[in-house]
Amino acid sequence: MNVYTPILILGILAFGFAAFSIVIATITGPKRYNRAKVDAYECGIEPTPQPMGGGRFPVKYYLTAMMFIIFDIELVFLYPWAVAFDQLELFGFLAMALFLFNLAVPFVYEWRRGGLEWD
Repeated sequence: MNVYTPILILGILAFGFAAFSIVIATITGPKRYNRAKVDAYECGIEPTPQPMGGGRFPVKYYLTAMMFIIFDIELVFLYPWAVAFDQLELFGFLAMALFLFNLAVPFVYEWRRGGLEWD
């Protein structure tokens, strides 16, 4: 149990800081709301009216978001592999080659379909 005590203390501190921040923000924050405050903000441009039930976003929006997530996750796995590359030897190299191949196949597919072209 002594090994997990610092982790438990860190979790308690993080929860305490989050709770403290929320409580202080509600107590000290301004309570005057007007139409401009509650309205959606789109980089200074007047928000476009949406049909009832919400509007449809282009599929390219979701493809771009998914590609960002995929490459973000790829980097998360590449950093520890790069640090421990000497210790992993051939198995680590082959595992990372397979991982990168599995990421390259959908990337090439998306590229060939024209999903990376900005209109």
